[in-house]
Amino acid sequence: LHKNRSRLRAMDVVKAVRDYVTRMVADPPGMKVLLLDEDSTPIISMVFSQQEILQKEVYLIERVDVPNREPMGHLKCIAFLRPTEATITALVEELKEPKYGRYDLYFSNILSPRQLEQLAHADEHEVVHQVQELYADYLACSHSSFALDIDSCYGRGGWDRNSLARTTQGLSSVLLSLKKRPVIRYAAGSGMCKRLAGDVAYLMEKEADLFGFRQTHDMAPLLFVLDRRDDPVTPLLTQWTYQAMVHELFGISHNRVDLSDVAGVAPELREVVLSMDSDDFFKKNVFCNFGEIGENIKTLVSQFQSQTRSHERLESIGDMKAFIEQYPQFRQLSGTVSKHVALVGELSKRVDALGLLELSEVEQEIACQSNHSEVVGKIRHLLGKREISGQDKARLVMLYALRYEKHSSSALAEFIETLFRENVPEKHRSLVTALTRFASSDKPERQSDLFGTKGATGLFKHLSGGLKGVDNIYTQHTPLLSQTLDALAKGKLRDDAYPCLQGAAPARYQDVIVFMVGGYTYEEVKAVEEFNEANRDMRVVLGGTSILNFKSYCRELLKFTAAS
Repeated sequence: LHKNRSRLRAMDVVKAVRDYVTRMVADPPGMKVLLLDEDSTPIISMVFSQQEILQKEVYLIERVDVPNREPMGHLKCIAFLRPTEATITALVEELKEPKYGRYDLYFSNILSPRQLEQLAHADEHEVVHQVQELYADYLACSHSSFALDIDSCYGRGGWDRNSLARTTQGLSSVLLSLKKRPVIRYAAGSGMCKRLAGDVAYLMEKEADLFGFRQTHDMAPLLFVLDRRDDPVTPLLTQWTYQAMVHELFGISHNRVDLSDVAGVAPELREVVLSMDSDDFFKKNVFCNFGEIGENIKTLVSQFQSQTRSHERLESIGDMKAFIEQYPQFRQLSGTVSKHVALVGELSKRVDALGLLELSEVEQEIACQSNHSEVVGKIRHLLGKREISGQDKARLVMLYALRYEKHSSSALAEFIETLFRENVPEKHRSLVTALTRFASSDKPERQSDLFGTKGATGLFKHLSGGLKGVDNIYTQHTPLLSQTLDALAKGKLRDDAYPCLQGAAPARYQDVIVFMVGGYTYEEVKAVEEFNEANRDMRVVLGGTSILNFKSYCRELLKFTAAS
């Protein structure tokens, strides 16, 4: 058991990238410059803070695509770059007129022979000491999740060509960094999944020497390629766990949250970092619901309040913010807590201002229950409310269209007309049609029975035993991914629905890398963490083309419609 759990912990994408970077900056010893590009900068910043990097004898961090940098011939340069055409061109120019005395070149993925030849010709001053490939060509978002930061992967008839190439490169990099040569299964109804599976398999065969890992146990690892279109519901729903709420209402980009538009925010909080490795409060509360987070912050503030012998009553998030402003030393002693007080305070304001509690309750009823006439009445009520934004009104109608478009008493036409009368902009109204096209594309009928309309096998059955408290009302929905992983773990996944690319599918797996074409959500990250906790003999890592919130999902839908 001990050996088994040690092996399972090895499926850790943060550790994989950190180990690469640590090895890279350790040689040569002494002060050095770290040279990055547009793509490699966030790859490193996701797993190392700037302070951590500077502590590794890195004197300066520079960008290869920034011209007119000051020459420092006495310094050695460690370059960590993505092997794109633009970066290779910039590096060729750099080597023709080198700014540093020595260059150690590390690339995040496989270099082509032509690119190697370009670099060799450019190194007229013989400053290049070594060239290596370190397979960290992805964003390690948590220890069990990664993303490729692709805005949209859809093109005419399926994949956008550039996005397919980037996805194949990024996914192969993940496999190489984790030292896995997996069997591949994919969603049968998805041409995009089949194409990606085939391209990754071709690359593994072409680079057989790189993928020649010795298998340490009987069960082969699995690359499991899924399609966002099989579960178009999850990205539509209002979120109530901490990380997911922040991404939904502010957006999280490369672990950073922009609070610059928040009225009265302290200058040092205009941009904040949310990282489980450098922020204990975030690590402990990342999957907590909104009510729990408020209580946990109040406990921390109360602890400091007792140290300052203050007896002020702190009943609300607003009281806590005022208390922190009154005691600036608190902000200095515990910037982490002041950051979370500011975040939760603004989340609370937006929940109230946007009417999200009432909105979310109706969303969950549409997704998880089956009383059509009651749902119609509640949607009519919300579509007429001023505090519900145009985008959120469209969100309700989108959910309704997925669930009840073909219902004998469907009110979809009425709701679309109401959106028009309520002056909801065309860009939001058009999302209803875009979503129905997206969900039904590439397959005559959706693989999964998302709403349980085919009886007890439905994937979104409402909770049995009644609803107990707020949590159940707002978090009834379970992503399709949860059921898919459960079926995989129990050996009940249908081979015709998820075929193996080559040969028969093994019955059981220990290491599983799930990749979601079209992006995944933080609700699905939570589902994977819960699955890993409940299934100690199996380890799942979740990846995707991007990490979605409702706004980015809508952009994907519109790009998909334009491409198709």
